[in-house]
Amino acid sequence: MVLHSGVTRRRFAGLLAACAVVASGAASAANTTAAETGVTADTILLGQSAALTGSTAVLGKQMNSGARLYFDYINQQGGVFGRKIELKALDDAYEPDDAIKNTKKLIEEDRVFALFGYVGTPTSQAAVPLANQARVPFFAPFTGAQSLRDPRSRYVFHVRAGYDEETAAIVRQIRTTGLKRVAVVYNDDAYGKAGIAGVEQAIKSLPADSGVKLVAQESVIRNTVEIGDAMQGAMKASPDAIVLISAYRTVGAFVKEALRRGYSGQFYNVSFVGTQALAKEVGPQGSGVIISQVMPHPGNATLPVVREYLRLLQASGKQNEFDYASIEGFIAAKAFVEGLRRTGRDVTREKFITAVESMRNVDLGGFIVQYSPDNHVGSKFVEMTIINSRGVVIR
Repeated sequence: MVLHSGVTRRRFAGLLAACAVVASGAASAANTTAAETGVTADTILLGQSAALTGSTAVLGKQMNSGARLYFDYINQQGGVFGRKIELKALDDAYEPDDAIKNTKKLIEEDRVFALFGYVGTPTSQAAVPLANQARVPFFAPFTGAQSLRDPRSRYVFHVRAGYDEETAAIVRQIRTTGLKRVAVVYNDDAYGKAGIAGVEQAIKSLPADSGVKLVAQESVIRNTVEIGDAMQGAMKASPDAIVLISAYRTVGAFVKEALRRGYSGQFYNVSFVGTQALAKEVGPQGSGVIISQVMPHPGNATLPVVREYLRLLQASGKQNEFDYASIEGFIAAKAFVEGLRRTGRDVTREKFITAVESMRNVDLGGFIVQYSPDNHVGSKFVEMTIINSRGVVIR
């Protein structure tokens, strides 16, 4: 009986110890928050779909390289709260169907924390419904389309001003310089339609006696240099100014052919044209071509953010590769990192969104962004640049 009693006591003590271990494990599990998708102890994974091949590849590559330049710098400093930022980029060749495939892969297979730096209106429009459905932040698309700003989505954040602001600035300058007859040549896609809608609205907003009127609207197929029909229609209307809502290869072909035909009016472009790529495409022949910009001049070292950008470019051995699309990626990455810092160590998508919405009048180095729960468009900055007789873009 004594022996049996001792065995029983030992078995009972062992059972109590086992229960304690199970209870401790359960309590530990209960106190551990499940890791957010795309976030580990040492990384935050972002996904990007952009044109890395095809006729607008320069834009996608530059947007990506500018973002990586800043993310790499932050990673070298130890990341954000010890987490390094990884950006996975997939090529969509500026085609919406490919952007949809890429977005599904990034969300469902790669399980990214956020989508970042998509390039183009049609591709972004194709991707945003997927981001909204999955409740994934869609940050800093390289597009100014109003359709991506209104109605506002909780998950979509813009760093740049919209095409409405750019086209309004263009139309104001047209009026100020005394030009009257305006033709628009635009991509037959979401980007082109957003641009022409902006021009139409800007002209309607002018005083009735301004004399500025839209005399021609000619569409071109996206990613083409076949501009014959658009050229014919535009020239027939005898415009004083031609506003081009397309990318650099199409615009370059149009400008050179119009000049060959003796056109002496003024050319205007919005920022998505690809400024440095267009300047290279037209060279000195493009002297006088005007481009609206939503980012500071990438060579304007008077601004702290540009000095930082140029310093990091030089450190990476790419000091001669400054570009408007590249600095847009850089500034977008800087805004994203500021949002992460405000989120804190316990990173979730919803906390990140709330943190970005708290960014009021944040100075990124001479470039101000401001967000709120009712406003997800960070900047309204627009300025005009021009290609000079040496084929160089100046302010």
